Order: sequence, then C-alpha cells, then structure tokens
Amino acid sequence: MKLAKIRYRSGETGVAVVGESSLTPLRLNANFPTLASLLESDDPAGIAWGLAQQSTLGADEVEILAPIDSQEVWAAGVTYKRSRTARMEESEAAASCYDRVYVSPRPELFMKATPHRVSGPGQPVRIRADATWNVPEPELTLVMNSKLRLVGFTIGNDMSSRDIEGDNPLYLPQAKVYNQCCGLGPVITLAEFMPPREKIGIRLEINRAGSRVFSGSTGVDQMARGFEDLLGWLTRDNSFPNGAFLLTGTGVVPDSNFTLSAGDEVTISIDGIGTLRNTVVQG
Repeated sequence: MKLAKIRYRSGETGVAVVGESSLTPLRLNANFPTLASLLESDDPAGIAWGLAQQSTLGADEVEILAPIDSQEVWAAGVTYKRSRTARMEESEAAASCYDRVYVSPRPELFMKATPHRVSGPGQPVRIRADATWNVPEPELTLVMNSKLRLVGFTIGNDMSSRDIEGDNPLYLPQAKVYNQCCGLGPVITLAEFMPPREKIGIRLEINRAGSRVFSGSTGVDQMARGFEDLLGWLTRDNSFPNGAFLLTGTGVVPDSNFTLSAGDEVTISIDGIGTLRNTVVQG
C-alpha cells in the first residue's frame, strides 16, 4: 500500500491511497487527522482501508505533497562504497575520516532537514548561491514513527554542496542543510508492501535543456549497513516524539567534473515506491 499526502483545489490537505491510475481519498477524523497519525497506529494499512472513501480521484484533481507532517529528517553517510570514494575525492585532508567511518561500527548520522526545508514531488530543490560543485544524492528513505518502529519507505534526495564539505568536514551542516535542501516523496510505501531488500533498485537521471546529462543506478544490496543497524544508532539516547525520516546514503554519485545547474530536472526512481522529480533552482 502506498499513501500520499495531498492538497485539494480548495487548499485543504488530506491523505490518499495511491493506486495504479487513481487515488482513493481517506475520510480523516479526530483520531487520525494526518498521514503521520496513521503511521502511529499498529495497523496503518487496515486503518487506511477503513477510512477509504467510495470515490476516487484522478492525479490531476489534487497536488501530491511531500509525505511529511512534523517529523525530523536525518541522513546517513558513507553507507555505499561509491559514496566513500566520492567523499574521499572531495578532500584529501578528510579522506581518512570517510575511509574509517565506512568500516566503523558507528555510522555517520546527521540532521538533514526540518519540514519547511523539504520539497515534494514537482517542487524545486535548491543549490546554494555560494557553492560551485553541487549534486543530488538519490537515497532510499526509512520512515519511523514515534514508537521507533520502521513503518514505511519513501524516496529522498539529499542535495549536497560538495565543494563546501570538501573545503572542511566541519562545514557539513552548511553543505547539507538549507532551504529546499531535501526532496521527499512521492508516496510512503508501507513496509510490508515493499519488495525484498535485495531486489530494491535505485536509479538517478538528470536532464538539462531536454537532454540527459547523467544517469546511474545501484541497489540496496550494495549497502554496507542494514536498516535496523542505522535506526539502532539513530535512536540511541535519542527520542523522536513526531517520528523521523532517515535517508540511508547514496550509491550513485556523478563524476567529479559534474555539477548541477539551475533548471536541471532530477529524477529518482526506486522499486516499490515510484518516481520523484524535482527541478533545480539556485540562490
């Protein structure tokens, strides 16, 4: 089951079950007023079907929003060998840090975004005005509720300013956290409806002025860490009263001579979830 946060033409927001060609809106109530509240239940799928209306909507009748309410967004780094290589390319001084964290029991975890910094499907993602080397990072994203239970998955785009981070690893927050720095969506696929982990593929395509300028792919089977391991470290001595999203790292990184430009279209597809598209803006 795939769940989407939607906005009606009236401006009101809601939740819908996403099918192959239509959306089934839910009749939200005081017990389940938001998408996040559904994810807090012991049976999100059962609750969703119980709230489903008889009518369906076409995709052109509503706007699909980022599937976030008030959750925090976190990210993991250097979880794929390709990511380790790319991070080491950014900075000789920090190369040993990235090499060590790849094999260390403790992962790299950092705060990525708050809800107002998140872009949904079709909304712009940003490259910083003071950065010269920028890339998208396509990432399978874990959806955790306040009970620290993995309830679903979505697509994440961890926008990164590689020159800023490469200048000094202590600049990581500036390279990663800013307005429109993270794409999420288009839906949350509930955990029990995802393909087996070893069959989840991740694909990235970047188009510029109608022409493809980059494409690449990887699979979750290439991750050096498991989902439970990452969530275990994230929740160690930590609490998430509203739940959290955790981007799990990238295995697709453009070559070091590539940088995003304003107007580029970034398309990320992940098996079991769908496709997230965003256009790049700058400054």
